[in-house]
Amino acid sequence: MFSASQSSKAQFLDKARQAREERRELKERERAAVQIQALVRRFLCRCHLQKEIRREVDDFFGATECGASKRSALSVFRIARKLLFVFNQREDKERFEKLCRCILNSMDVESEPKVWYVSLALSKDLTLLWIKQIKDILWFCCEFLKQLKPDILQDSRLVNLHLTMLVTFTDTSTWKILRGKGETLRPAMNHICANIMGHLNQKGFYSVLQILLTNGLARSRPSLSKGSLTAIFSLALRPVVAAQFSDNLLRSFLIHIMSVPAIMTHLATLTPERLAVIESHDLFHKFIVFLSCEAQCRDVCVCLEGSHTLCLLGNLVYLGSLNDRVLEDETAHFVGVLIHMLSYCQKYVSQKKSNLTHWHPVLGWFSQTVDYGLNESMPLLTKQLQHLWGVHMIRILFSDVLSKKLLENQEIAQLPAQPASPQNSLPMKNLFKRAFQKSASVRHILKPVGGKRVDSAEVQKVCSVCVLYQTTLTTLTQIRLQILTGLTYLDDLLPKLWAFICELGPQGGLKLFLECLNNDTEESKRLLAMLMLFCDCSRHLITILDDIEVYEEQISFKLEELVTISSFLNSFVFKMIWDGIVENARGETLELFHSVHGWLMVLYERDCRRRFAPEDHWLRKDLKPSVLFQELDKDKKRAQLLLQYIPHVIPHKNRVLLFRNMVTKEKEKLGLVETSSASPHVTHITIRRSRMLEDGYEQLRQLSQNAMKGVIRVKFVNDLGVDEAGIDQDGVFKEFLEEIIKKVFDPALNLFKTTSGDERLYPSPTSYIHENYLQLFEFVGKMLGKAVYEGIVVDVPFASFFLSQLLGHHHSVFYSSVDELPSLDSEFYKNLTSIKRYDGDISDLGLTLSYDEDVMGQLVCHELVPGGKTIPVTNENKISYIHLMAHFRMHTQIKSQTAALISGFRSIIKPEWIRMFSAPELQRLISGDNAEIDLEDLKKHTVYYGGFHGSHRVIIWLWDILANDFSPEERAMFLKDTGDTLGSVLRGFFTIRKKEPGGRLPTSSTCFNLLKLPNYSKKSILREKLRYAISMNTGFELS
Repeated sequence: MFSASQSSKAQFLDKARQAREERRELKERERAAVQIQALVRRFLCRCHLQKEIRREVDDFFGATECGASKRSALSVFRIARKLLFVFNQREDKERFEKLCRCILNSMDVESEPKVWYVSLALSKDLTLLWIKQIKDILWFCCEFLKQLKPDILQDSRLVNLHLTMLVTFTDTSTWKILRGKGETLRPAMNHICANIMGHLNQKGFYSVLQILLTNGLARSRPSLSKGSLTAIFSLALRPVVAAQFSDNLLRSFLIHIMSVPAIMTHLATLTPERLAVIESHDLFHKFIVFLSCEAQCRDVCVCLEGSHTLCLLGNLVYLGSLNDRVLEDETAHFVGVLIHMLSYCQKYVSQKKSNLTHWHPVLGWFSQTVDYGLNESMPLLTKQLQHLWGVHMIRILFSDVLSKKLLENQEIAQLPAQPASPQNSLPMKNLFKRAFQKSASVRHILKPVGGKRVDSAEVQKVCSVCVLYQTTLTTLTQIRLQILTGLTYLDDLLPKLWAFICELGPQGGLKLFLECLNNDTEESKRLLAMLMLFCDCSRHLITILDDIEVYEEQISFKLEELVTISSFLNSFVFKMIWDGIVENARGETLELFHSVHGWLMVLYERDCRRRFAPEDHWLRKDLKPSVLFQELDKDKKRAQLLLQYIPHVIPHKNRVLLFRNMVTKEKEKLGLVETSSASPHVTHITIRRSRMLEDGYEQLRQLSQNAMKGVIRVKFVNDLGVDEAGIDQDGVFKEFLEEIIKKVFDPALNLFKTTSGDERLYPSPTSYIHENYLQLFEFVGKMLGKAVYEGIVVDVPFASFFLSQLLGHHHSVFYSSVDELPSLDSEFYKNLTSIKRYDGDISDLGLTLSYDEDVMGQLVCHELVPGGKTIPVTNENKISYIHLMAHFRMHTQIKSQTAALISGFRSIIKPEWIRMFSAPELQRLISGDNAEIDLEDLKKHTVYYGGFHGSHRVIIWLWDILANDFSPEERAMFLKDTGDTLGSVLRGFFTIRKKEPGGRLPTSSTCFNLLKLPNYSKKSILREKLRYAISMNTGFELS
């Protein structure tokens, strides 16, 4: 019973608690309902009030539009206050537009002070309220300007409206209230305007103008009108002028206005009077002085990042091209600012694409975010930047160098000064025409003399300018060729810069620059930048000049100067390698090396094609080949680098020895050399003499690479299938190889053609008529490689351009197809260069970017570019046409044949083995040396047996006959028929053996380089027998 009572009590308490909870929830719901009702009533009340206010505003503007009497300034102020109270940017866009028009209309009324909106500023009660109202209105104008697109017609009208509001109320010049007696109020009104402008600046006024300018100008054609651009720029200048060009305002102006792409170019085009305002305020000078402080310049660059820093740079360069006085007075500061800005951009320029880089049309791969919205304006930006390497600015910046007198006579032909306009800042069309005008002046040849202190102001200035242009080249990677072309336009700049270099230091350039390599000082870096710029520009110039311009007209450099320069470069590169500088080179030092080495190799390859330097000019007398070979055997890095970069400093004979040594080492490694413990694998082939080419092709093309390099024994059979007599100890294979090569290189077979002039061989463009022609070319490459591998000389005179391709030179960025064209067709080359020099309108000739060729009786049109037969050749593209034509004739036409032959050749001969030879030297390696035979050297490598010795009378007679009685041709035939070649001598033997009876002819064994010589009784008989043996066309009898 007790437990039942407790249970009912618990239930009672639970019910009471639930009742309390329900009452509390009910109260909460009632309170929430009241709060919601209050919010709704407030919202509805606000909506109603806003609706009423908007209706009142609409009625006000409706009455104004219907032509009611002019509204007083006070009524406009009151209606504006109401509108601003409920203002919503999206809903009240049109009402705000009407308000602005109403305010502006009030300002245009004549002689009615009460109507002028600005008159309220004079009311004691309303002044502060009016100032706050106009600040709010003007900032709403700014907010609208940020969103408007000037290229849309309706938006462009609104842009003009809001700009007019800003122009009107940030300057008192148009306020009618200040005319006459009101002039006394101007200082107070100016103060109000300054207050308004200060408020706008704090809110981000310059950012608004930047957005508007970028939207209107960062495109191929500007969408801002002349009036709009004038207004914007005037607004931008007002705070700067008002603050008397304070650093803070100059900074904002540079970051937000001067970084707008090509704004100075647009000002010059649309509203040139604004540029006059800039000049009147000496703004360019103020910009340069402000940015010459490194911290301030860095701050501006960091705020802008790369793309916009480049835009600022372009605008400053353009302003500089219009301000000669400032440029001359502030050269050091101007150059320093540009270097700093370019260096900032350069930090983010990347050599390759990655997940962290973006493509920039001027900078290339860039590791900062790129504003792709600026891409349309990049052509205009590039035109601005072109002023930096235009003639006008180069004359000013390099004035100390260009003022030098190089001519003996006083009549120095000067180029007329070019107008400082974008069209003439880089006269690309006239570059080549100007370069081809032969200078009639004669000048002293420039050689290192020394005497100029490197710490002088003049040297420091020139170094800074060189650093600027070198930084420009390494930063603006996508327009590098444009920059180099501009820097080489003036014929006298590079020779005068060379003269300047020659004067540096106590003993001339070389020693000074070598010392700079070991000094990590700022001064040394600047001097090396000068050398680097000279090398880059000179290399570019010599690359684009043809042989007539280099050798006959001698544009820019005299041939004697090229000799001096190449000697300097050769020594400099050699020292860099031999002193171990290149081994550990990084960054700028490595770039310097590649720059100097590139210029050196362009000169060397030009000299190889057509000599301008004296004999042995490229050799280093202080480098002993034996020392180099020892270091190569020890894998010393400097010896390997020297062989990689400047093998020409080693005599050709020693390089041939080195080449043979490399082949021998590989043979030993592959087990292709006879040893006491093992014999090499021998491949036997049987060849029918009547089908030598077919049998050789079928049996050898299937061999592996190592088998082709190994020993191959040939057995000839006649047409009846009977074996020919003879043991092949290399001699029969040599005969087979020579015969094969003779057949495949016969032009009648049409695998190869001969050049029109000196009848040298190159792959035939119509060789595709042969079945499996590419496999044939690969086979030919293997046979040629095998001949070189074994040291067998073959009489195959190749065209120079084809040898360059065999060496891989055509892959070099400095390779010029036009330079090699004479080796293919000298007449065709003359015709092409006549197009280059044609003074009239080249389009009159009716040429197109195509090449018509007679192929086996049919006229075939080859397009040099896609759609080329419809693209006319003009003065603008004629240089491209010449290069495309040369490239087509020497590369495109025979591309697959050349690739197949090179593939076969390189399967036997490693590319790095022959890179130490020039094209003429490779020809000598293939076909032997035409130089006079060194009999003394041959004596040293001769072995006697069978009763003969060096003092034997027959042997003495033999050497005397060869030396004094035989002509060079007879001596060459003697060695050829005894089987002796440069290769056999290099292998270390030539053998003479006594044979009986004494009345027979001499005989030879070509397999063993063996001459079997009877013991003649008289010298005259020996001479007669030798002459008979070599003159019977069959050579010595074989034994």
